[in-house]
Amino acid sequence: MNVRKNKMIYRSLLILSFIAVNGLILFGISQTLSFLNTGADRSGMLHIGIKNKQAYTPSVKWKDTTNPGRPIEKQTMYEIQKDYINSWYVRNVAYKEYDSLGVFDFYTENARDNILKTLVFNQSQNIKISSTTLSHNLFLDFYSADGQLVIFEDRNLKSYKQITQQQELKAEVFDTENYKIAMLLEDGFWRIRHMVRQKSSQDTSTINTSPYIKKDKIYINDKSFKIKGINYYPKDSPWDMFGDNFNTKIIQKDFEIIKNAGLNTVRIFVPYEDFGKENVKSEMLSKLLQVMDLAEDKQLKVVVTLFDFYGNYAVEDWTFTHKHVEQITNQLKNHSALLMWDLKNEPDLDFESRNKTTVMAWLKEIGKQVKAVDSLHPITIGWSSINAAKNLEDIVDVVSFHYYEDIKDFNEKYKLLEDMHKPKVLQEFGMSSYHGLWAPFGNSEDDQAQYHKSFQQLINSNQLNFMSWTLYDFDEVPTKVVGRLPWRKNKQKHFGFIDQEGKKKPSFQYIK
Repeated sequence: MNVRKNKMIYRSLLILSFIAVNGLILFGISQTLSFLNTGADRSGMLHIGIKNKQAYTPSVKWKDTTNPGRPIEKQTMYEIQKDYINSWYVRNVAYKEYDSLGVFDFYTENARDNILKTLVFNQSQNIKISSTTLSHNLFLDFYSADGQLVIFEDRNLKSYKQITQQQELKAEVFDTENYKIAMLLEDGFWRIRHMVRQKSSQDTSTINTSPYIKKDKIYINDKSFKIKGINYYPKDSPWDMFGDNFNTKIIQKDFEIIKNAGLNTVRIFVPYEDFGKENVKSEMLSKLLQVMDLAEDKQLKVVVTLFDFYGNYAVEDWTFTHKHVEQITNQLKNHSALLMWDLKNEPDLDFESRNKTTVMAWLKEIGKQVKAVDSLHPITIGWSSINAAKNLEDIVDVVSFHYYEDIKDFNEKYKLLEDMHKPKVLQEFGMSSYHGLWAPFGNSEDDQAQYHKSFQQLINSNQLNFMSWTLYDFDEVPTKVVGRLPWRKNKQKHFGFIDQEGKKKPSFQYIK
């Protein structure tokens, strides 16, 4: 009986095993056939991938799309433009990284031959080219009747290049170029067949001075305007003014305090990432406009500091920052509360870690981008020191600098800027009143008051525009601002004229 039972179990196991094995085989065959029938996903084939399709966003404008033969469809124009811009992107990547994979997707065999030869030579000589195009102006010359060939020109193409050899900078060039391009439709791609560089010249365009600037004075409505201002964050949301705790009632009350104190200007900060980077968030723009409206209601002017907490500057990131600044400046350029644009806060502190040449080139380009949208309002840069303020004098309308050194040395150091015949703004200065565990010999609130009293005398004797740091003491300071060290954090918490309880400190009487 037991033998018979065991045989039945054995047979059942054999049958179940047979079914399971065949099921797995059939599943494997079906998956293989499905893969073969699906075909390759075009975006998956691209070296840049889906996520990086927008890793390159220069300005592109079709200036002329008239074709004597077959009319060109909007969707076709979009596909041509997309693949043409991608062709620049993969070429830029190839010259920087010695990586040619993406080139095979956007160049025909003949066209990519020159690129590959250049790559081999550059790699043998340890030459790298970091480059980006900034704007393209496309003019259609010919679109074939079968829709397989297009010829067009790219005129006044703006570009920037850094050429290094063995990690040493050999050349830095802003170019204006013209190209004649032929593209073929192959396997769903518009590929470069010919690209002929017709004309090139260095971009020597300059930034025009704001009409609000006359010699070393700022003018509003034809009247000289002296900045008497303050750097502003709400007490309970420092370095996060536009975040979840955004509150117009609090800001309105603070602006009233500032106005009643006899000040006329506030400096605010627009964080690059929080605002959405290249795709600026509409809700953030709305909050920014509300702040501008609140300032206008109190007859305060606003210095808008762009790119707060941005620290990349890499050439391949430039088209992103272009899009960001274009959206911000377009929104605010006609607002009556806007006084000036501050391109970046203390960029000189990034010179060592991010390469001074790259940071300076980025600042020049951002200055041009702001002026292209808003030619009226002045631009400035919030340099961290008097020495740094000598940089890019030809770019800025107003020279701004920060000073946290010994007040006794100010007059002597300020002489360095005497030959700069532009308005000057002491954009940040102040003293912490922290005196405690992490600074047992720190300054008291009375020391802080004496500091501001003395500095106001210096400001008046030098006829300086000024913006002090800051209205409030803060309960918390983000780690990203000063790091984790408690003696740095606690010091940063106590620069305000008003303490954490909302009580005016002795220094408040010397706020102006």
